[in-house]
Order: sequence, then C-alpha cells, then structure tokens
Amino acid sequence: MNSEGTGLSQEQTERVHDQGASVIFSEFMKSGWAITDLPDLEPLEVVTYAFSRRQVLSQAFQGVRLILPAGELKVRAGDTDYNYRPDSAFAYYSGVQGADSTADAVLVLEPSGDSHITYLYMNPRSTRDTEAFYRDTHYGELWVGRRYTLSEAQTRYQIPTRKVTELKNFLTGTPALLLRGGDRMVDAAIAVHPREEEFVIFTSEHRLIKDDYEIREMQLAVDATGFGFNDVILTLPAAAEHPRGERIVEGAFFGRARLEGHGVGYNTIAASGSHACVLHWTRNDGAVNNGDLILIDAGIEVDSFYTADITRTLPISGKFSPAQRALYMLVYESQLAGFAAIKPGVLFSEINKACQAVLAKGLADMGVLTVSAEESLKPEVGLHRRWTLHGVSHHLGLDVHDCAQARKDQYLDAPLREGMVLTVEPGLYIQPDDELFAPEYRGIGIRIEDDVVVTADGCRNISENIPRHPDEIEKWMKSVLGR
Repeated sequence: MNSEGTGLSQEQTERVHDQGASVIFSEFMKSGWAITDLPDLEPLEVVTYAFSRRQVLSQAFQGVRLILPAGELKVRAGDTDYNYRPDSAFAYYSGVQGADSTADAVLVLEPSGDSHITYLYMNPRSTRDTEAFYRDTHYGELWVGRRYTLSEAQTRYQIPTRKVTELKNFLTGTPALLLRGGDRMVDAAIAVHPREEEFVIFTSEHRLIKDDYEIREMQLAVDATGFGFNDVILTLPAAAEHPRGERIVEGAFFGRARLEGHGVGYNTIAASGSHACVLHWTRNDGAVNNGDLILIDAGIEVDSFYTADITRTLPISGKFSPAQRALYMLVYESQLAGFAAIKPGVLFSEINKACQAVLAKGLADMGVLTVSAEESLKPEVGLHRRWTLHGVSHHLGLDVHDCAQARKDQYLDAPLREGMVLTVEPGLYIQPDDELFAPEYRGIGIRIEDDVVVTADGCRNISENIPRHPDEIEKWMKSVLGR
C-alpha cells in the first residue's frame, strides 16, 4: 500500500511480523468478489448546516487556503488503536460524523474569488483489486470495516472528495492557515502563518452560538444520558456488593453510551462517599456503600459528536439522611439562582456570582464561615470557596468544555446570547478531615449539573427530565429499582 500523505509509513500500516503474501495468493485475493456498492446513500441532515458554517469561515479568511485536519490514529498497546474521534473543528465544518469518520482525513478550503471551494481528502474504501483491504491493519476493510468510496463520501457530505494520498503534493508551496497539532504530515508541510492564532480563535468562537441542528443533537445526547442514569440506578444494589463498585457504575453508563451514541463525552466520574470530594475522581475503584451518596458526572456523546454533561448525586440506599439532604438543598437552591441569572445580555460571570451568593449565605448560616457571607463574597476574601472551588458554568457542544480557545472577552467577560448552551453545576465538598463541619457532614460531596440553552427571555433546561430535587430523586430511584 502507498501510504504517502496519510501520516503513517508502510511499516506502521502493516504488522511487521505477519506472514508475507505469495504472488499466487495476492492474485487469488483479487478474484471472486461480489459488487457491494452503496447506491441509495442520501446526504446527511447536517450538510446544509455545515455548508453555512463554511461560508462564514470563508468570508472571515478570504483569499487564504484553510486546512482543518481530522487527526491521526493513536496506537495503543502496540497492536491496536484507541477508539477514534475526529477533531471537533473538522467535524463542525465538514459534517462528517459517527462511524463514517476516518483518521487522517483533511478538510481544505481553497480560495476561489471572494469565496472558497471545499475539498475533503480522505482514505477511501480499500477495493478488492489491491492488497490494502486485507494487509493494511489501520485502514484495510478486512481489519477495520468498510469505508466510503470517494463518490459515496461526496454524496453523503456534499463535498468534492479526493484521496488523502494526493494531499502532500497539493499542499507543497502554498501558504495556508492550519489548525495545527492533529496531523504530523500536514504540520510538517505547512509553515506557520501570521494569522494562525486568529484562525484557531475564530474556529472556537464560531461555535459559541448553536444552530438548530446542534441543539437537537444536544437534546438527543441529554436524553440518552438520562437512560444512562437509569442504568446506573439499576446497578447500585450490585455495586454495593462489590469492593470496586464504582467500576460497576462506570461500566453501566459506558454500556449505554456505546449503545446510544459514539461513547462517553469524557471520562465518567463515579465517586462514592468521600471520593465525591475529589473534583475529578476518575479512578472509580472504590466501594459503593449503603448510607453514602454517589456523585456521578457523566455524559453521552452521540454519533454527531455532541455531548451532554450531567451530574447527579444519589443516595445509594435510595434515601437521603438529614445531613445529606441539608447540604443537597443548599446546592439545589444555588443552582436555581444560577438558572435565574441566565438571560441574553447578562455577563457569563454573573451565573457564578449568583450561585456563589447562595452557597456563601448557606455556609454562613451553618456557622462554618469566620466572616459574613457578604465579606466572603469579596474577591480578595472568598473563604466560602474552601468548600466550592470550581466555577459553576462552561460552554457545551462538540467538546465538553466547548469553545475553549475563545478569548476571555468573548467567554468569561462576554454577555450571554440566545442560542448559547451552558452547564450550571454548583457543588459543595466537605473533606472527610474537615473539622470546621460537624462529623455527620464530613466526607460528603454534592454537585448538581444541568445543561441549558439561552433563550430570548431566560434559559431552557434541556436536562429537566432527569430528576434533581431530593424528593424527586427518591421517587425516581424507587421507581427504577421497583421497591
């Protein structure tokens, strides 16, 4: 196989210790195959949205070649690859999604007058008249399954499609703007352009406002995640019987994620007991004990690569203790204040301020603050943050922390706009050795996280159907467990 331009050498695409093929065998493997074309393909729904996005990108960078790589495969354990997921900007502007996405693809916007012509460079189907389909372990059809032919891909995505093996020669000698870091061959072929940072920022900020397609996909991701939480509840009795019960919880959610979509949008946090006080607990190797809470921060990424990001804190026994309920209600009221703060024109940072005000007052009322709530809320004081260290909101979309390359004045210091999708996720975390709290509160970690769309007059909680209030949670768990 000629792998020039794919980012992988001949040695990397064929296993060096495999038995070689004889000439007779090679000729035999080319014969006797039925025609398996896909004549009834239709364009994806996302095609018109991706086209419109590319028009915006084109107008922002007229006269400049634009290059957006999908990214390479990453080898795991010498003989396999990590589950592939293309770069988010590539997915956003190409519309390529799900199992259709293939490593080393590159989207190129070629200047044409005051606009651009788009080309999709990809590894097409390994046809039976070549050895690639049975010898190429990265791209061969016998090894990894069927890909689209160039014509099939063009029908599906409505983009002129070329072989990625032609890309290296095409790139030579022409300045271009590149989203760097995803494809080694392309990185080496393209010199740094003076507007490269601007290009990176633009492709991030362009996603701050979600179109109708994106919001529908995110609703699908949230709904699928709700099913995942049902599965988690069903596994809690079994998890409580195993010394690594958190893994049972994680596995249940992962199974649903693979069933409903591409997989999980990020590593699931299944934090039982005091593990919930570790903000990014992903070891998930602890026990799940009745009487404790379990904090589950999880989201399903659907085939279009949009993800949910939901956190629920559940009583493992199905009932909150008085201390657990008291802390939970403080976080719950904080989240309600965050929801109420959201509307177009309000600064993004106001969501955090609204949530923090409720938490600070609650902590002061509990007698653990050594200053008043008002004093603690001053940036130069902030004592309440001992128990609530993280921010309470971020953008959500193709990435769990979407639009991460946006400038501060377009993110943290920017006014909210209709169509933004955000999380609202206040939390309280009482470390097990924190003597400022009475013993019954120590080792309790609580976070409640929902996903909202900014509307013309406020926000819409697209995860509202996943119960949040402690009374609703207890009823939900009872219903799912049938007890």
